Amino acid sequence: MKRVVIESPLNAPTPEGFEANRQYARACARDCLHRGESPYASHLFFDQPGILDDTKPEERELGIKAGFAWGEAAELVAVYVDRGISGGMQRGIARAKDAKQPVEYRSLIYGTLGIDHG
Repeated sequence: MKRVVIESPLNAPTPEGFEANRQYARACARDCLHRGESPYASHLFFDQPGILDDTKPEERELGIKAGFAWGEAAELVAVYVDRGISGGMQRGIARAKDAKQPVEYRSLIYGTLGIDHG
């Protein structure tokens, strides 16, 4: 299975938006699995009770850095765009491009939108 980092938004101005983004990230992980990939979504893993709180800037930054460390082992970064591209996602895209990793833009509605090979 190809190791894939998922980039999708998490933070939102309302609790409802935050939960909608969390549900979307889960759907993205499911999409990867159905593509025969092994997905990694640090924002789903780290933002859980007892691990990190994404609403606290210092904890959000710690989670982003930890996700970037794992991202170095990825074979692809999948950017899911249906809910927009957040600042954190932009940082993840930049990290992938700096590492010369392919970045694939995806939509759960429209499928694969394109690949940037750096």
